[in-house]
Formats: sequence, structure tokens, C-alpha cells
Amino acid sequence: MQRAGQSAAKLALSLLPKQSENTATLVLAGPGNNGGDALELASILALSGLQVTIFLFADKTKQPPDAINALRKAENSPANLMDTSSIKDAQPVLYSRRWSLIVDGLFGIGLKKTIAGDLREFITAVNTLSCPVLALDTPSGLDPDTGAIAGETEDGSGIAIRATHTITFIGDKPGLHTLHGRDHAGHVHVADLGIDAGLFTPPRCRLNDLSLFSGCLRKRMHHSHKGSFGNVVIVGGARGMSGAPVLAARTALQCGAGRVYAAFLENAPTHDSMQPELMFRTSAGFDFSTAIPVAGPGLGRSSAAAELLKIVLKTNHPLVLDADALNLVADNPALQESLVQRSQGTLMTPHPLEAARLLDVTSGDIQSDRINAARRLANRFNATTILKGSGTVIASPGGETVINPNGNPGLATAGSGDVLSGVCGALLAQGWPVWETAQGAVWMHGKAADDLIRQGIGPIGLTASELIPSIRACLNKLTENSSS
Repeated sequence: MQRAGQSAAKLALSLLPKQSENTATLVLAGPGNNGGDALELASILALSGLQVTIFLFADKTKQPPDAINALRKAENSPANLMDTSSIKDAQPVLYSRRWSLIVDGLFGIGLKKTIAGDLREFITAVNTLSCPVLALDTPSGLDPDTGAIAGETEDGSGIAIRATHTITFIGDKPGLHTLHGRDHAGHVHVADLGIDAGLFTPPRCRLNDLSLFSGCLRKRMHHSHKGSFGNVVIVGGARGMSGAPVLAARTALQCGAGRVYAAFLENAPTHDSMQPELMFRTSAGFDFSTAIPVAGPGLGRSSAAAELLKIVLKTNHPLVLDADALNLVADNPALQESLVQRSQGTLMTPHPLEAARLLDVTSGDIQSDRINAARRLANRFNATTILKGSGTVIASPGGETVINPNGNPGLATAGSGDVLSGVCGALLAQGWPVWETAQGAVWMHGKAADDLIRQGIGPIGLTASELIPSIRACLNKLTENSSS
């Protein structure tokens, strides 16, 4: 607890405005050890000369021993410890001055029930303030395992602190990085509290990072030709849905596939005037053994689409399943069996509703535990799974799990998933393994969106088409900077 308080106090000091006379810091200390961490921090900050006010939302007589010791330190420090037995009395004080920093030590990682009543109103008030908010271990109300809001129902009754920074202790927490995590945790800092690294068990989940797939980046040799970089075929294009396969095909081409076909279920265009290098075919009679299939963009859910997918699943290549291909698999037990029996790698890219159909649950069930849902999908269908959303989760059939930390709300736009599937197809065609393809494609997809934001493009109004050249630029930069 002392180490946690020291680590948190060091971070808190770095968040305070430099060369400002206003050092007013409000520390919210709840019951248990999380409150104890907050009290340790409060004592350190007060002894450093800051103006520290403590709201203690706990029964002093029922605290654990370490928290009692921390309370005694706080009482003996220059901090102003306020009686907050009535939460309603605390709220006017919250608005009584301009705070430079608020520290959330209300609940930490143990909370499971919904925050309700006066405390809910108080947290709502905290969330309206514009100063930095530092959460200890996890923002109060956020489930550190899943990123869900504790006790939240479909009516959105749950609430959690919206922190600008979170310092989490001993090990990182997956819930800080997926679902509501990124909105509520802000910038995440990990303090190992000086625990020997040899005492940690191997992690079951990692954050996606360039190091996880950089071994696949290869500079192109001068004697290369288009056949060196493989072929991709986008399988889709039912009537009225030609945009999705075109987006995926353009992406696959601009991400390095040597040749890209778009095999339409019906009414194939003659050409793409914006990308004339693409080759359009009707799916009937196409030899799917000659290319990496990306099945699903604009495919539809007709019986003809199901028959086409049956053929694609029999190919002896890695393949990508997206959009309606996933819906068809969810609807058809025979397709499910074909998918499970595949000997080559399969990469699935569902959004939460498609994932729910595949597992025959609700999208709420998927979102309530995204990591477990991705693992279930990967295991059930023998396919590396990319469960899209804030903090996209990537899971392998063997149980490995990765959460992607980049990207932004600009990706919440029509066609963004088609672009991602095109990146996946291009990397597979160039010989990347399925697992590294999933990690690399998702990371570059998110990085491209972040790069566009930095250029002032989005998040509002960012389009899927704009992602494509940004992903290409990202891939080229990574490749040219690689040692391979």
C-alpha cells in the first residue's frame, strides 16, 4: 500500500500544472485497500506542500489494518480530512473551488454492484469537471477484467469515474483497454510496486504492439515480380452491395498483394475507374485455388451465397471470413462443420452482432465479456478471431489473446471492416502467418486512423476510403524501417 501510494503520488505530481499557485487536490477515498492507497497518496502530497482535501467515504471502524494505518498518516498530515458521512453534503464542496487534480480511490478492482443513489449523483458531478482525474488501479465502477460498467443493464443505468489517467498496480488489467475501458481509464500507467518479475505468472492476454508481428515485415527485393506477393480474391458483391468488395479489393491491392480479383456473386462490374488495376469476375467458375479468399463483403445471405461459401471453405489456402460470410456460417450447421474441419488457417473478423449470431447469444452477452467471447469464437470455429470494437480483441484457437490499444472513433464508419478484411487478405497473400496477420492488420488499421486524426481528418466524417492510403503509408514505413 505504501509503494502504491508513492507511485501514485509521483504520477499525481506530474499531472499538476507547472508554475501554478493552485495546487488544490481532491482525494476521494473509499472503503478497503483502494481507499488506503488514496490516503497514502494524500499524505505524501500534503507533506509535499500541496493543498489536499480528502473525502473519506468509509466507516473508519471497519477498515482493514493497512488502510487504518494510512488513515492515521492522513490525519496527522496537513491534509484537510472532511467528514463525508453524508454524500449530499460533499457535493457542494466539490463545486466550491477549482481543483487542479482529483484522485479516485473509491472502489478499485473489487466492485461488482451498480453504483446508485447519492454516490451515483456524486460521481456524475465529478465527471462534469474539467480538471485531470487520476484513478487508482481502475476507475471506480469499471470492471477491470472486462471493461464493462459494474452492474450496467441495457438501460445504461451503470456509471463509472471518467479518468484522464489510471495508475494500475502490479499488473495491467484488460478491462482498461477494451469496451468502456478506453473512455474511462484514459492514459494507463502500470506500477509493478517493485515486485520481482520472476514471481509473475505468464500473461494470458497481451496488448498488441509492433514487436508482436515485426518479424513478418520484409523489404522488397529488386528482382521481385507481381507473382512474388500473391493473389487475393474478394468474394462478395450481391446485387446492390458492390461497394464493400470494391473497398476490400482496393485495400488488398494497396497493401501489397500482387494481383487482386473481385469475384461477384452477380452483376460483376467491368472495371473500377478509380482503381483500374483490379480484375472483376463472376464467382461462377472462378478457380479459388489460385488466390487467398476474403469472403463476405457484400455477399448477402441468399442460398446462392451459401453455396458459393461452401466452395470457398474447401480451398487449401488460409482465408478471411467477414460480414455476410459470418452470418451464413451462423445460419448453416453444414458450413460450421466445414469451417471447423479446415486444415488451413482461417481468420474471422466479426463485429459484436455477428459474434452474437455465431454463438447464439445477444450482442450484450458478447460485449459484457469481450475477451471470453473472442476466445469462445476462436475455439468453437477453429479460427483466429478478430472481435472488432473499442479495444479490438484478437484470439487464437490455442487460447492466446491480444487487445489492440490504438484506433479511434473515426473507425466507426461504413466500410471500415471491409478495409480491415482487405488488409488481412493482402498480408496472408504475402506469406504472413494467420496469427501475425491478425495482429498486424488490426494494429495498422488503428494506426492509420490515428495518423489521419493527427492530420485533422476526422474522427467526424472520416471515411473508409481515406483509411486505405494511410494504411499503405504505415505499412511502407514499417517495412522500410525493418531490419529484414
